[in-house]
Amino acid sequence: MDDSNPKSFEAKLNRIDEIVKLLQSGQPSLEDSIVLFKEGKKLSRECEGFLKSAQEQIDEAMAEPPSGGGDRATSAAELDDELPF
Repeated sequence: MDDSNPKSFEAKLNRIDEIVKLLQSGQPSLEDSIVLFKEGKKLSRECEGFLKSAQEQIDEAMAEPPSGGGDRATSAAELDDELPF
């Protein structure tokens, strides 16, 4: 079993994939399977936290008023009119 805890979202996801493949192979003993399952469950909760944080950051960015210093918002139609093509 892998004792090192992956740090990045991608590394955690890769480790979960490894665990799934190991468990599907049927090779680990019952005890090892339980340890692997617990590790996978922990990693999946951590990934869920990463995703929730990312979603909150996106929601926050989308809620920010457009910058530009103008005293009115620019509509999508106005932006389309300004495109050079």
